[in-house]
Amino acid sequence: QVHMVESGGGSVQAGGSLRLSCAASTRTFSNHDMGWFRQAPGTEREFVGGISWNGAGTYYADSVKGRFTISRDNTKITVYLQMNSLKPEDTALYYCAVKRYFGTWEQESSYDYWGQGTQVTVSS
Repeated sequence: QVHMVESGGGSVQAGGSLRLSCAASTRTFSNHDMGWFRQAPGTEREFVGGISWNGAGTYYADSVKGRFTISRDNTKITVYLQMNSLKPEDTALYYCAVKRYFGTWEQESSYDYWGQGTQVTVSS
């Protein structure tokens, strides 16, 4: 069983930055693509971005492209989400998850082992 723990959330003003971390409980994480999702109150969870197992490929939702950057450090079994130029509409609970070997990046069903999430609140 793989456990994921997100951290780094908080409250920030619009235009500010935050870096989220997602730590895995096992080194098998290093063999898997990873994804970040978010869910605002009253909405469905949505794909934010993903990173391939070796960090060579990254993928982003149009809404965050150019502002968010995903990276990973497999020696620390941690994946990061650097969020810049934050907007109030980025306010949500942010989750990381381990991607299965099949399925599209954007679909929740493509992922296993979700963390509990970390709250990001952006004020205007």
